[in-house]
Amino acid sequence: MKGFVDEPNYTIDLLEEGTTLSDVIDNHIYEQALAEKNAFFVADLGNVVKKHVQWQNVMAQIKPFYTVKCNTSTALIEILAALGIGFACASKNEIALVQSFGVAPENIMYTSMCKQLSQIKCAAKNGIDILVCDNETELLKIARNHPSAKLLLQIATEASSEGEEMSMDFGSTLKNCRHLLECAKELGVEVVGVKFHISSSCKNLQAYTHAVSDARCVFDMGAEFGFNMSILDIGGGFSGAEFQLEEIYSAISPLLDIYFPPESGVSVIAEPGSYYVASSFTLAVNIIAKKMVARDQNKELEPSPNDEPAYMYYMNDGVYGSFASKLTDNTIAVPSVHKKYSKEEAVFASSLWGPSSDGLDQVVEHCLLPELNVGDWVIFDNMGANTLGEQSAFNDFQKTPVYYLISAYDWYEMQDAGITLDTTMKNFFFVPSCFHASQEDRISAPA
Repeated sequence: MKGFVDEPNYTIDLLEEGTTLSDVIDNHIYEQALAEKNAFFVADLGNVVKKHVQWQNVMAQIKPFYTVKCNTSTALIEILAALGIGFACASKNEIALVQSFGVAPENIMYTSMCKQLSQIKCAAKNGIDILVCDNETELLKIARNHPSAKLLLQIATEASSEGEEMSMDFGSTLKNCRHLLECAKELGVEVVGVKFHISSSCKNLQAYTHAVSDARCVFDMGAEFGFNMSILDIGGGFSGAEFQLEEIYSAISPLLDIYFPPESGVSVIAEPGSYYVASSFTLAVNIIAKKMVARDQNKELEPSPNDEPAYMYYMNDGVYGSFASKLTDNTIAVPSVHKKYSKEEAVFASSLWGPSSDGLDQVVEHCLLPELNVGDWVIFDNMGANTLGEQSAFNDFQKTPVYYLISAYDWYEMQDAGITLDTTMKNFFFVPSCFHASQEDRISAPA
C-alpha cells in the first residue's frame, strides 16, 4: 500500500484543481469499506511548506531546527530537509534518519538532556558537535566522550502562573550556570551558547522576556571565562497559530535588538516541532463497538427510561497508538463525524475510547455526537504531532498508514522556491490525482 511510514519510497498524490482533502479522505474511506476498515492518516505536505513560509515571514531573524521526535515520518523529514531547515535530534535513530537525506552535521543538534554514552559517541562519530547540557554529570560524560562538542547550556525558566507547565524539570539556574561554565573551562569543553524552553501552554509573554534576559546574563558569565558564545536557542513551544508567532516575536524582538543585535554575531535559533506538522495530518478512525449507558454512569450502568442515553464508542485506534500524546499532555482531541446527518438530528452525550478496554484508553471524555453505528468513521484534525510512534499490540503491531498529498498549486509554489523533484526530493514518487469524488459519489476513478 502506498504512503506507509518508513517505506523507502513515498507515493504522493498531486491533487488536481478542485480536488480537496475531504475528497481524498472520502476516497480512502471507500477503499477501506472494501477491506479491513483500518485507521489511516492523510498528510498534506503543502501545509508544511506554508508553515515554513509563515515562519520566514514572521520569524525571519530566527532559524528553525525541527524537533524530529515530534513526527518522524520520513516523507516529512525529506521535505523539511529540502526546505533547508535544521534538525533537533534526541536519539541515534533520529540522527541516522536526518543524515540519510544529506543534512549536513552543522544543521543537526543533539538535544537529549539525558544521554547514553553510546549516543554521545554516535554524535561525535557523525560530526554533530552541538549538544545541550544542564548539569555537571552530563558535562563530564560529554567531556570524556565528545571533547570537541560545542555546548548549549539550558537554563531553567520561571513558571509564570499556577498550574503552568514550564521547563522546570530541565534547565540550570543562573547560579549553577556559573559553576558549569567553570567546570567546562577546566575540562576544556567549549560552551557556545544558551538554550531555554517555554511550553506552548504558557500564556504569559513575560516568560520569554525573562528568559532572554537570563540568557544575556549567562552570555556575560561565559565571556568572563573566555568563552565566545554565539548561539541563542529559544526552544520550542510554538503551537502553529500565526498570531502566537507574532505575539512571541513582538515580545522578544526588542530584547534581541538590545541584548543580541546582529553586530554581536549571535545566531538566534528555535526548535519548532508541532508548529510544522500538527495541522498537516488528519486521522480517520473507525467505530468498532458501542455501548449505551445511563447519563449518570456512577449510579447505574443500564439506560434509564427517564434520561436521554449516553454512548461509549470504541475506535480502532487509541492512546496506545496514534493518540499516545493523551497520556502525557492535556491535548483535547476534537472529533467530527464523517457520515452525513441533519442539523436537526438529535445529538447525545458521547465518549470515545481506544480498542484496549483499558481505563486509560479514553481519547475523548465528553462530546455531543449524533448516534453512531459500528462501521462509521470519525475524523480528527491536527493530528501530526506525537502521533506516529510505535503502535501497540491492540493495532496488531501495524503502523497506521499515511497517505501523502500536495495540491498542484502548492507544488508549483515549491518549484518557485527552488525545491524540485530532480534535485533534493529524489525519494518522492508523484502520481497525478485520480480523485474526483463528490458528496454523492465517493467511488474513485480507476487508475
